[in-house]
Amino acid sequence: MTVQEESPAPVLRVRDLVKEYGEGDARVRALRGVSLDVERGDYVAVMGASGSGKSTLMNILGCLDVPTSGTYLIDGADAGRLDEHQLAVLRNRRVGFVFQSFNLIPRMSALANVELPLVYGGIPQAARRERALAALEQVGLTDRVHHEPNQLSGGQQQRVAVARALVTAPALLLADEPTGNLDTASTGDVLEIMDRLSASGRTIVLITHEDDVAAHAKRVIRLVDGEVVEDRRQAPVDGPPPRLPQGEDAA
Repeated sequence: MTVQEESPAPVLRVRDLVKEYGEGDARVRALRGVSLDVERGDYVAVMGASGSGKSTLMNILGCLDVPTSGTYLIDGADAGRLDEHQLAVLRNRRVGFVFQSFNLIPRMSALANVELPLVYGGIPQAARRERALAALEQVGLTDRVHHEPNQLSGGQQQRVAVARALVTAPALLLADEPTGNLDTASTGDVLEIMDRLSASGRTIVLITHEDDVAAHAKRVIRLVDGEVVEDRRQAPVDGPPPRLPQGEDAA
């Protein structure tokens, strides 16, 4: 008699997620019973027009907001049962964030920005430095570690943000419109990094309204009026979008 191994729990398990704002006649239902699983190593693009609920969903998945009802487990932990301190620890250790606006700290070097989540996590300085340098190497910025954000192009700043998201070795990389402020060449650079991370087994959920960006994912979930109207698998594209001709890269 053979013993079957249990399959690992999904990184994300969402059931009947509802989010409401306001009361009475002014009440708005941003999410209307969303359910989904994201398995380890998956690369998911969540799409939808403005007002579709995708940003609300992203905030809940990242433990930045709480649902009105429903359950949400990340890496096996039930976020609905955690207090604010426990949620903060969960965010720091299990979720890596990449935002459209980079959210880097001015007048701090790329290296210091990447080290920041490890500072909050109480990691000793030598270990912080080693891990931050390794993360910056992953995104191809070993020659920019001492540059401050205003000394970097938009694409380089976003790559620093990706390194910062990776440095804690999170269960989930959560990217909210990560190419929204980038030119074509820088978009290609960031998506190429995402593709490599996916190929290495990283779990990625990416919020986007761009079809060209979503084409890099293995799975596309589309929201309309707070409901999932499409959830499909696809073969991701082989490479980044075409670069602009030399000299037209605004960086």
